[in-house]
Formats: sequence, C-alpha cells, structure tokens
Amino acid sequence: MTTERVDRDSEAAGELEHCDRTLTGLACRSWQDLPTADVVAAVEAGELTTASQGAAAGQRVTSATATSAAAVQRQGLPPLSDATADWSGFGEAVIPVLSGSPGAGASVVAAVLSDALSSLRQRVLLVDTAEPPRSGLATAAAAEGPVLPGPHESVRVRQSQRDDNILLARVETDLPVLTPGMVPPPRFFKPTSGSIDATIVDIGHDAWRMATHPLAGSGAWMRTGSPPVRPIVVCRATRPSLLHTEQVLTRLETWNATGAITPPAQLVVAGAKKWPAGIPGGAGRRVAALLDEAVFVPHDPTTELSGVTDEPTPKQLRTAVMSLLGRWNLIAGSAPASSRRATARRSRKESQA
Repeated sequence: MTTERVDRDSEAAGELEHCDRTLTGLACRSWQDLPTADVVAAVEAGELTTASQGAAAGQRVTSATATSAAAVQRQGLPPLSDATADWSGFGEAVIPVLSGSPGAGASVVAAVLSDALSSLRQRVLLVDTAEPPRSGLATAAAAEGPVLPGPHESVRVRQSQRDDNILLARVETDLPVLTPGMVPPPRFFKPTSGSIDATIVDIGHDAWRMATHPLAGSGAWMRTGSPPVRPIVVCRATRPSLLHTEQVLTRLETWNATGAITPPAQLVVAGAKKWPAGIPGGAGRRVAALLDEAVFVPHDPTTELSGVTDEPTPKQLRTAVMSLLGRWNLIAGSAPASSRRATARRSRKESQA
C-alpha cells in the first residue's frame, strides 16, 4: 500500500469520525434523556443521508429524527416507570406477537389470529409496530386508510380496513428510520370509533432489540395491565430457532422480575404440524416450560411465497389457533387443557423416539 493511499484512508477515517461526533452532538441536544438506542439510530440516519445528499442534509435528518423520538417518548409512560398500563378500549385481551428468531413468522401468526377472530365476527385491532420498509403486514389491506394525528408531525398512524372486522393500524414516518422511541404509545393506535374485542400486536423481528429495554417503543405493549396482556412468542421447529427463542426469553426474564411486563407464556410453532424427531430435546429451560401447550401452525406454500396479503389467511392456519383463542376465552369452546397437554406430551415423545 502506497503512502498516498494510506494518507487518503486516514483522511477519510478522520472525516467519518468528525461527522459521527457532530451528528451525535446534534442528537443528544434534542433531549438529555434520549435513550442511547435512539441516539445511535438518529446518527445512522444522518450518516446515510450525508452519504447521498451531503453533510448539511445529514445534520438536518439527525436533528429531526432525534427530536421526533424525544417528542414521542414524552407522551407515553416514562421508560423507567413501573406503572401498569390501562388497556381499556383495546378489547378483552392485548396479544403482542414476538418473533423468537429471524424469519419465524410472527407477522403471519398475527394475521392468522386476527383472521380467526374475524371469521367468528369478533372485531380486531391489528397493530403493526415495524418500520414500514420492513413490515410483514405492508400488504395486509387492499387499500390504504386515513392517517390519524400522531404524537409528532413526523410520526403518524395509518388505519386501514383489512376486512369488515379487522382494523389494521400501522406506524408511518417520513424520516429515514423509525427509532425504538419513535413508535407511538399504544393510545395513538386506538380506534376513533367503535368497540374492539381484542388487539393483536405484531412486534415481530424487533423482539430481540425490544427485549433490551421493553418499557419503551414497541415494548410498551408488553406492560402489565388490565385487561390482561397475553404475549406470544413464535418460533420454527428447528434447533437454531429454539436457541434464539431461549435467548429472547432470557432477556425478558430480567424485566419480568420487576413486575413491569408480562412475559410470553405461549409458544406458537410456525410452519410445522409437530416437532421433528429429537428437536424438543434441544430446548432451553425457558422454552421447555412452554412446550406442552405449544400451538402448531402448519406450513402453507402460498403463504410462504406471498406472505400476508389482503386475502384472508388459509382456513387450515386459522383452524390451528382456534384452541388457543378458546383457552383464553376469546371464543366459545376449546379442548380441555388436560387433553391438550396429553396430546403435546405424546407428540414430544414420538419426536424424541
């Protein structure tokens, strides 16, 4: 490597470091209590903009992103607050759906639960907390609905009808990123008219990041409150997915010990009808405690290829979650718990044989 090349690389590194320090200062200036995760995301948004539009544009984006995050967080329960949430107006239960591992299928499971309730004439609020470009529910409604006033001019909630009984509420922003703290507090997703029987929340692939500090952003949906919160964690029937799910539950365990959140007490296995041979034996102790009541949502090739569309999810998938909804008294009728546990134990023994 020539001396000239070394000098160029050193100069570029120095410019990048200077840019990073400048953007960090701008982000922190918006609010002294802005969480580190939001500062980092705001700086990254600024760096991306700087690369394409120049330093001045990057600084504007960093400042706008941090200011939005600060404004949104001031309108919810403080991140360090141990106050319980008031879930009145969200139906008989709030069901956050977490992804235990990458690509587990949390968005599909959220849609399946919503469609199953809708098929029984239950009115459902389906909440999507993901960044719009990474949303698994981006095409879940045939047409875009109106935008509601958000907690900040750069952060909005769009409500669209998935069907006659399902209202899809998705977070939107015109900024390059949606930082954890920019996800509006739950009350901004609440319908402006009509009653809701249940609320399903797609937390999805953000579960790992959310678990580092679940009392802010999308994690606000995990707060203990009344009516009860019933979190679900979704995994695949593979050893790597079980391992990742164990790690998510481990992160959440610390916060559960404070009494501030309700931990996932239900495991949903996507893309399988039962455990493959030997797979359940690889579960850690936290996942193992959920195996007997696990619900299996079978593989559907059309859904695998197309994801969630504006069409109802296949009947076989909806049928698979009916026992769970019945167990939670969200619909009438379900198999006795003792029968379900016996069936689950038989399935596990057969897979380990």
